[in-house]
Amino acid sequence: MRRGTRILLGLGALGVVAGGAALLWDYQPWNKLQVAAPSAAPRNDVISRGEYLARVGDCVACHTAPGGREFAGLRQMATPFGSIYAPNVTPDDETGIGTWTADDFYRMMHTGRSKKGEVLYPAMPYANYTKVTREDSDAIYAYLMSVPPVKQPNRPHELRFPFNQRELLVGWRTLYFKQGVYEADTKQSKEWNRGAYLVQGLGHCSMCHTAVSALGGSRDQQAFSGGMIPNQNWYAPSLTSNREAGLGEWDIKDITDLLQAGASKRATVYGPMAEVTFHSLQYINDEDARAMAVYLKSLPPKNEPLPTPQAQMVAPGTMESGRRIYAKQCAMCHGDEGKGYPPAFPPLANNQSIEMASPVNAVRMILNGGYAPATHRNPRPYGMPPFAHLLNDEEIAAVATYVRVAWGNGGTPVTPAQANALRSVTQE
Repeated sequence: MRRGTRILLGLGALGVVAGGAALLWDYQPWNKLQVAAPSAAPRNDVISRGEYLARVGDCVACHTAPGGREFAGLRQMATPFGSIYAPNVTPDDETGIGTWTADDFYRMMHTGRSKKGEVLYPAMPYANYTKVTREDSDAIYAYLMSVPPVKQPNRPHELRFPFNQRELLVGWRTLYFKQGVYEADTKQSKEWNRGAYLVQGLGHCSMCHTAVSALGGSRDQQAFSGGMIPNQNWYAPSLTSNREAGLGEWDIKDITDLLQAGASKRATVYGPMAEVTFHSLQYINDEDARAMAVYLKSLPPKNEPLPTPQAQMVAPGTMESGRRIYAKQCAMCHGDEGKGYPPAFPPLANNQSIEMASPVNAVRMILNGGYAPATHRNPRPYGMPPFAHLLNDEEIAAVATYVRVAWGNGGTPVTPAQANALRSVTQE
């Protein structure tokens, strides 16, 4: 029910967004985002619980087109294979799911097949949703049946041959889909298991934070290992690697603050993660936020050595040019020594997201800037201005390089060609 082509991700870019070098977000100032009011209905009501669970799954993000009616579908999701259009999931009998039963809905969640038995494209993250319990599926179904019906026909997908042949999905499912509900790990606490259930299931965090094959699939043993998001030119970092975004050294509060508020003393979310926080994660309750943090913090690290300082790799002229640009354009918010003023302005020194092997997120943030989401706990967030119109490719590369290697950071230099390639992407 969310960005099934791995556009945005469930819990997502914790490390990517740490400290300003984050995923690109469409330029959208905080004051254009209206913070939705919390539901006044009691949480023990089935429909209210279903609404809460639908928030956790971020269903509205995929099933609502920009400017459209909630859950009425038609949001376009670009994939390497063509465009997929999310369906109408309002209870309209003709164009939505009004004639679906709770059994039909659970079958779709659990097996990835529609009411008519058609195999769904994995843009719908049923590889994760299969773990959702029948009770939770029924609650989400009850909530969707309570929303206003919208008569809006679905739009056919626009996929290239042979990807428009659904029978080929049988092979994809053989490789990448394992049906089955979440099974608790008896060696772990109840809290850990709740977090694992949410992250692995409704949260479908691994969809963004796991590298995918040319067929658009990933295997469980690669989960949370990080990778480029197909067709999006964004990098979702590893949530386990010490060189990227491993959370083992984070305090639980830093993680929960980031999930619920979009900002903590360790990080600020930008890019697609900002949209996930805005639509979904700001609504999770304290218990579930902590459970997710406990599970994420426990992900086994790869134990790679931390990056070593790389300043010696940079030509003196490039370093000086980057230093001058940084002093003029960046130091006011991020400090002369890159220490920032968290949580409003995150640090750039000793920042894992800055030092990652891939410079994509840092360069895109400099080019296009971005705003953290307006949330209940952070209703007036600060933003990062774009510099694409002020700096040429050489200057973007110089300041990105400076930030990645200054203050002992272990990133690698950025070339003008890399900056130009990403400038072209952001202008599409």
